[in-house]
Amino acid sequence: MFAAAHYAALSIFVIGCWGFGRALLGRLAAPPRRDAGLEAAMAVALGVGLYICAFQALAVFGAFKAGATVALVVAGVLAAALQLPSWLRERRDLRANERAAPWTYVERIALIALALVALPALVAPLAPPIAFDELMYHLPYARQVAQQGSLGIHDWLRYPWFPYNYNLLYAAALQLGDDVLPHFLNALAGALSVVMVYRLGILHANRLTACIGAAIWLGLGDYSNALIDMGVALFVLSACVALWWWRESEPADAGHGGMRWLGVAAFSFGVAAGSKYQALIFLPLVAVFVIRHERRPRAWALVFACFLVPCVYWYARNAIMTGDPFNPIGARVFGFTEWTPADYVQQVADVRVHAELPNALIWSVFFAPFSVLWKRSAAVRAAGWFCLYSVVVWVVTSRYPRYLTASFPLLAAVAAIGWQVLFGWIFSGVRRMFGSRNTAQDVPPAAVTRRTPARVGDWAAVLLLAVLAAVSVRQTAAKVAMVSITPEAREAVLRRHVPGYAVMDYLRRNATGRVYQIALNEAIYYGPNPIWGDTLGPWRYTDFGRLSGGDLARKLGGMGFTAVVLPDSVVPVFSARIDFDKYFAVEYEKDGSRVYRILPAAP
Repeated sequence: MFAAAHYAALSIFVIGCWGFGRALLGRLAAPPRRDAGLEAAMAVALGVGLYICAFQALAVFGAFKAGATVALVVAGVLAAALQLPSWLRERRDLRANERAAPWTYVERIALIALALVALPALVAPLAPPIAFDELMYHLPYARQVAQQGSLGIHDWLRYPWFPYNYNLLYAAALQLGDDVLPHFLNALAGALSVVMVYRLGILHANRLTACIGAAIWLGLGDYSNALIDMGVALFVLSACVALWWWRESEPADAGHGGMRWLGVAAFSFGVAAGSKYQALIFLPLVAVFVIRHERRPRAWALVFACFLVPCVYWYARNAIMTGDPFNPIGARVFGFTEWTPADYVQQVADVRVHAELPNALIWSVFFAPFSVLWKRSAAVRAAGWFCLYSVVVWVVTSRYPRYLTASFPLLAAVAAIGWQVLFGWIFSGVRRMFGSRNTAQDVPPAAVTRRTPARVGDWAAVLLLAVLAAVSVRQTAAKVAMVSITPEAREAVLRRHVPGYAVMDYLRRNATGRVYQIALNEAIYYGPNPIWGDTLGPWRYTDFGRLSGGDLARKLGGMGFTAVVLPDSVVPVFSARIDFDKYFAVEYEKDGSRVYRILPAAP
């Protein structure tokens, strides 16, 4: 029932998204290449973007309450009900004109592999929140918005000035459900982009490419948290799909449908840019692509308007309030506000520490230009140039794998073509090797080339499925073990995976004043709301680091703090201060962390 309830809630939201997205897409000209699956996924993605804009508008005016959220979801479901009959008729007409070829043996193998990869992803969202960043600021921010019904600057969070478009969906989920439901909204972004990659593979390549590309992206995605990287990836991919529809329709319909697809692409990029700064890196490439084919002021006015609608609030607010529209990453150009130059250097150093190569599954992208599909399809070449641009910018700027996530769907699609090239070369080499060896033994070449490579391929396919099945079963079992249906099971999982959970939970239930935490950023979601303390920003640890016990207690007490929480690993550094025991006393300790009460005598 636990899983059914969450999937039912997700289904209702998906229906509402499809209803609004379909209503808008119905006012545009049909895409040049019709595909019911791709158009449905685009409608849902566009509906997600429209919900984000609606939630943002409500929150700006302090009206983002549970009642308004329910009303919007109901309106979307009604819109879906009104459009369902016409959509079913259109879908039947499209299917009537399709003449699909039978599935080959290799394609069936690829489809089974895709299904095996999907199994862990179906279970993963059911786990409670345990990921570092979702506990440090994604969910705390969403909870604050859900409780207040408005947008605000919360300086106790590490990134109070960031754009938070996709997090507004998590706020809506927390208004109506538990903190597992945001995981499903993150998973929705991944699932939609997987469907898009699959359908794009069918349209512009073949079924094998579609299955491999979808499986790669499905395997790369993380469905067990409430981060926003897959949400950004969804809208970047949606923008690319709309751009290609614009490019294909532009010569015949430049004045109407084509230009509107350009507006959809700009809107999708705007939602992505309003969710994470990294989405801005795609704008130069897109601008060059568009300006090659469209220079009319009217079209560019539409582009700017559609782009700004979902994201202008965040950037304008930051520019007005701090002078830095990209706060804090624009500090070197616009000046430092809450961050100091040392904070900036520390953040950059942290990114560099985590720099490494991306997952090996996408390395084959460099073999794609050797495929016949590259020569045959302009869409494949366009995706390839997008991937090259993304990788080059990523290498120059960060080399942090998560910052490449927005490009992963198209990287996976192009990598699927590269893997076919690579394995095609291997297969040809095996075929030549067996052919030459058996020919030397006076075995008829025809008998060898028809049976030996096929037998090798059969065994390779069986081995692949066996490995995938084993990996899938193991990962699914691990995900199932994380699912916590009862409060007792949830607490056991959180105590095992979230350092400091026990003391944070204690403070959430018992704290009577402000709490300052040290080195437990990954647990603040489970503590009092809000809770202060971080390595960066106005509540950085270093501002309190050189004080004696008495000075520290007086400073914290003067700011309204009544308790300090920290892990045992930091206690020796903390307790070594002069007169520490005179001003601080252990109030609670459990699972390797402690709560210190600031004694009344401190002032």
